[in-house]
Amino acid sequence: MTLPFIDRAPAAIPVAVVAPADWPAWFKRQPAKARTWLQAAGLSGKAGECALVPDGDGKPAMAVLVRSIKPTMWDYGALPQKLPPGDYALVGDTAPVSPVDAMVAFALGSWRFTRYRDNKRGVVRMVWPGKIDRACVESVATAMCLARDLITTPANDLGPAELATAARAVARKHRARFSVIVGNDLLRRNYPVIHAVGRASTRAPRLIDIVWGRPGAPKVTLIGKGVCFDSGGLDLKPAAGMLNMKKDMGGAATVLAVASMVMAAKLDVRLRVLIPAVENSVSGNAFRPLDIIASRKGTTVEIGNTDAEGRLIMCDALAEAAREEPALVIDVATLTGAARVALGPDLPVMFCNDDAVAEELLGSGRNREDQLWRLPLWRPYRRFLESKIADINNAGSTPFGGAITAALFLQEFVPDSVPWVHIDTMAWNQTTTPGKPEGGEAMAARAIFGLLSDRYARKR
Repeated sequence: MTLPFIDRAPAAIPVAVVAPADWPAWFKRQPAKARTWLQAAGLSGKAGECALVPDGDGKPAMAVLVRSIKPTMWDYGALPQKLPPGDYALVGDTAPVSPVDAMVAFALGSWRFTRYRDNKRGVVRMVWPGKIDRACVESVATAMCLARDLITTPANDLGPAELATAARAVARKHRARFSVIVGNDLLRRNYPVIHAVGRASTRAPRLIDIVWGRPGAPKVTLIGKGVCFDSGGLDLKPAAGMLNMKKDMGGAATVLAVASMVMAAKLDVRLRVLIPAVENSVSGNAFRPLDIIASRKGTTVEIGNTDAEGRLIMCDALAEAAREEPALVIDVATLTGAARVALGPDLPVMFCNDDAVAEELLGSGRNREDQLWRLPLWRPYRRFLESKIADINNAGSTPFGGAITAALFLQEFVPDSVPWVHIDTMAWNQTTTPGKPEGGEAMAARAIFGLLSDRYARKR
């Protein structure tokens, strides 16, 4: 995506952003013709109202947006939807919203998925505000839009190989080391569960591995679920449940977005990104209910449900991540419908084995308007994962607490000594809201990057 910013435009239309409480005074200061026009357009100073005001010749003279009562960056994300195509320039500053957040929201509100159909509407462009960290806006917006493009691309054009190609491009851009283990090499390299889940597809499973940063820096590992399409396997999903399973690699796209931001910001970390990429398909060699598979850690897993495949591929990656004893492991996955039942589609669920890390991440999300909500790793529910003939079952014996039991399954593969965060995300905007067009979404990516930036930004 080409970001919708320009350095200058002499004919740019000024945009005034007005608080609801300030509307009466602002309205009185406008010329009589402008007031008449605003009244005719139905503007009364309510949050979210927006209008283009003509001059005496009928040409656009200015635009006005009434922001939220409590200022939010997403006020600026609404502008690309509400304004007609053209060049615009903000009047005044964006306080209390930072200029960076305002322009990130504007860029994200401008995103359109155009791979298969042109955007016929035209582009709303904004003149760069003065004294703004353009590089930060560009790196965050570009990374987020990449993730949205990947998640929204249908599975016929984005399988495990294509996801690996996208990851390789991110690595090359930032001169990171890239490697991938494909097909039967997963068995030879002891990633048996990733192989088992992906072997039924004609598109070979793989483990994508990116490493970046100085060797002595704190180790941070990001893991993203990369199920490029989930049929449910032999426990086949119904048609409605399968309809949007192209987004089941949303965790992988999200961690690629975070990694891109981290590398662009040159944070002082030894970053590793692990993405198990598979397609959960049906064929004669598909893994079956009640199969038992020995994982990379050595833990034996009984397959209670082949549609609980995400936690399976993640467990091998988590075991590999824990081997290096990093300072922090964060995994992101479109893991359970139970998380959506608990918190709805917009709010990712977060689990964490370290209270201090959890508070850091929650605070980062609040500060960056990219919120998460913590649920407990409630150990008594571990009994729902018991197996009579293996160490653990991949599916809970009850429908209750499904997001928690999935997180407890993953926790089996992370030592208590390793700070670990698990994020269960929708990775999809079901409807268009300011700054968040319908389609793929890298939920929690900016919150994760914010935590890492707060911790590991290089001192200048």
